[in-house]
Amino acid sequence: MMRRGIPVSPGVVVGTAYCIDQVFAPTTAECLSDGEIASELARYQAARHRVAGELHALQRKVSRQVGPDEAAIFAMHESILRDVAFTERVEQWISEERMPACAALRRLLEEYTHLFERTTDEYLRERVNDLRDVVVRLSAHLSEVLHPHDRQPLPQPLILVADELLPSQAVVLGDLEVQGIVTQAGSQTSHAAIIARSRGIPAVCGVSSILRHIHTGDPIIVDGRAGTVIIRPDAETTAAYRKLEREYLHLKDALAANRDVPAVTGDGIPLQLLANINSTADARAAEAMGASGVGLFRTEYLYLTHPSVPDEGEQLEAYQAVVDASPNRSVTIRTLDIGGDKTVPYLGVRHREANPFMGWRSIRLSFEHPDFFAAQIRAILAAAAYAAKKGGEVRILFPMISNLEEIRRVRAMVRRARRDLAQRGLEVPATPLGMMIEVPAAAVSIDTLLPFVDFVSIGSNDLVQYLMAADRDNPKVSHLCQPLAPAVLRVLHHVITACLESNTPVTLCGEMAGHPRAFLLLLGMGLRSFSMSPAWISSIKNLAARVTIPQAREIFERAMKLKTTGRVRRFLGKRLAEIAPDLAMMEVD
Repeated sequence: MMRRGIPVSPGVVVGTAYCIDQVFAPTTAECLSDGEIASELARYQAARHRVAGELHALQRKVSRQVGPDEAAIFAMHESILRDVAFTERVEQWISEERMPACAALRRLLEEYTHLFERTTDEYLRERVNDLRDVVVRLSAHLSEVLHPHDRQPLPQPLILVADELLPSQAVVLGDLEVQGIVTQAGSQTSHAAIIARSRGIPAVCGVSSILRHIHTGDPIIVDGRAGTVIIRPDAETTAAYRKLEREYLHLKDALAANRDVPAVTGDGIPLQLLANINSTADARAAEAMGASGVGLFRTEYLYLTHPSVPDEGEQLEAYQAVVDASPNRSVTIRTLDIGGDKTVPYLGVRHREANPFMGWRSIRLSFEHPDFFAAQIRAILAAAAYAAKKGGEVRILFPMISNLEEIRRVRAMVRRARRDLAQRGLEVPATPLGMMIEVPAAAVSIDTLLPFVDFVSIGSNDLVQYLMAADRDNPKVSHLCQPLAPAVLRVLHHVITACLESNTPVTLCGEMAGHPRAFLLLLGMGLRSFSMSPAWISSIKNLAARVTIPQAREIFERAMKLKTTGRVRRFLGKRLAEIAPDLAMMEVD
């Protein structure tokens, strides 16, 4: 059976499916034996006590660090957990229907979801979300998260299959040798896509209803270039794809040999190939792949995967670890970019907005929590002092800047944070401050903003969806989110040209930086600094060595005369095949 989705990370892998979901419970469960019922009830009660302790500690910590209003959500969750009817129903299903605790929790959640799914009452909808959060916490304690449900080792390699891959799930992926990812939801810029590209493993997102057709242990093939998933393939199909898998791995190994070679074009122009990272492990991968530094450290993953809320000391420790692991100890740290598809309950972000991507998120949310934001700025500045002592450099990047007023506000907050650290006896060196260009208003008025920043990073993922007025995670309109759309190229050229004319360093840190076709265009626009998933660095370095600046300019000038996205893609595909035919395997269709 073949299913199609969105190709998000190239390559081919033949392996074994391992299915997970949000509550880490199997879709079917065997009945408990008489002797297992008492122990299952005890396991459930023990999990309840542990989760109650977690929630109580979270409430105190968030109240202290963020505020009592934000901490109230955990009091609500604790009250749900302690609700007598909640516990009695779960225990009744365990005792009378011999259901494992995870399965009973799933049933409870499904009943409430079905009951309220048609209501227009926002309060009731939020209560279902609160119940879901509690069930997830309980299930995580009850089950061996991300381990096979039958407790038997599965044939390698494992291919993760999920509805979507959440950061809280992704943080424990290191325990498994995951060689491929398939999700029902998501897009080319979803968590699953970003994680897959950072690890250099094939992935396909947006495969509708695949969890209905596949079970843990099934043979499966993932073609991350074509966006196809083959379930229970026959012997002939398996043999054909194993050949493609070997060819892809051979190409990856050959490209990785250039890790110590400088990144230069075919006519000797030096380039900066930086890495986008989420963690210390990603920083080590960037070093291994020959990156010249970290162009984007997404700090929100520290918050999304933390069991509570990381305090200033914990943040500093994490930032120092990233500095130590990063190439040349050079790191651009982006402040918290929560909101949209990335939520944390203790900041009040819980999908309440009709259009969260264009609402209360990112820098806007940080401004609403100035003490919380100031703690992060102090931690980053302290990390900058740490890096300077070791011969490195930390830069601070502020996301989703819309206007000059916001730049002035963050600069004022940085000045106050420096004074706070000076009072503690820590002198911070001059730390470059930059803005992300994601909002079209900032891109259009770039010339008025440049005098007030030290560098610019273009966040093409969000910039594209805002320019095209299309939610990149909505399958009905995601086809509009094309980085090679003529309108997107015009805006990118405008921003890059303005930065070059003002001698302001500019990097593109969106996912398009690592796509060979897009790289040819960006190089022709004058861009010389690219930040991408670590796994892309070797292939882009290889491509750069085969193209000259005059070639890239000619490609860009011809592409800008084309009127449709399809024509741009076909033209670039043809030129890429002429310049580096072997790298076509590293592209996604």
